[in-house]
Amino acid sequence: MKRVGAYEAKTHLPRLLDEVQRGETIVITRHGVPVAELRPTAALSSAELAAKIEAWREYRERENITLGGLSLREMIEEGRM
Repeated sequence: MKRVGAYEAKTHLPRLLDEVQRGETIVITRHGVPVAELRPTAALSSAELAAKIEAWREYRERENITLGGLSLREMIEEGRM
C-alpha cells in the first residue's frame, strides 16, 4: 500500500487517481500519520442501482420531499440547475 503526504496528494491528485483506478490503494498522511485512504470503489450492479433508486423514491414519498411545485425543466429554464 502506497503512502503519500497531504501536500503531495493535493499536488498530484490526477496521477494518484489514475493509480487508484488501476487498483492501487493509497494512504494519505499528515505529518506521517494516516488520515485518509484512496481506494477503488466497487461498481454497482444494475440491480443494486435500481434498488438504491427505488429506496430514494420511497424515502422522498415518505418524507414528502418536493420541488415546491416546480418541475426540473422549470428549474433548468430559470437557471437554478
